[in-house]
Amino acid sequence: MTKDYILKTEKLVKTYGIDTPSPVYALRGADLKLCKGEFVALMGRSGSGKSTFLHQMALLDSPTSGHIEINGIDVAQLSEKQRAKFRLETLGYVFQDYALIPELTLYENIALPMIALGYHKNKYDEAVRGIIKRVQLQKRENNLPSELSGGEQQRVSVARAIVNKPAILFADEPTANLDSEAAETVLKIMRELVDKYGQTIIMVTHEPDDKKYVDRVIWLKDGKLQSDK
Repeated sequence: MTKDYILKTEKLVKTYGIDTPSPVYALRGADLKLCKGEFVALMGRSGSGKSTFLHQMALLDSPTSGHIEINGIDVAQLSEKQRAKFRLETLGYVFQDYALIPELTLYENIALPMIALGYHKNKYDEAVRGIIKRVQLQKRENNLPSELSGGEQQRVSVARAIVNKPAILFADEPTANLDSEAAETVLKIMRELVDKYGQTIIMVTHEPDDKKYVDRVIWLKDGKLQSDK
């Protein structure tokens, strides 16, 4: 039986400074097939191409050449306006620096993607409060980011990323700035999203201990996929 892949990349290449005497070959033909409900870690040394690969798949950057298909859609054929709408409706993002808006409360930060899609509060309030409960921050919803710990801020970042129920959640070193206890809390939440809700997650990480939370580990070296376990 043929598998239905939620994401496929074929011969993905990213070269910086291609017209200069010293181009940088950040990605050298990456092929990946990802099924719905998988939790995948991208690992490798600094400069191996992990974040570059993630940014191409997450439509945060455009490849030099190659093919990306998400939910059966060839995203290379989308216009910039269509790509922006596709990102907002279909993809979620978690970054190591949290990327919260300091003037907004925890509740407001989480609600942002639904507000951006034009939902009225009476439509998104239940969803936002449900997500807040899922990440165990019910008593902090009126706090500003500056009043939260690093681990709490990252949980807000995860909640904001999943409030629109994205097809794929992309996480770029989400535990890099956290202590071990906070990191474990965030990873357990992500694992629960996979096990209970069928969320698909692709995560860049340097941390060897993170491997125990994922289904597959993909190793990169010098812009090439070395192994997929």
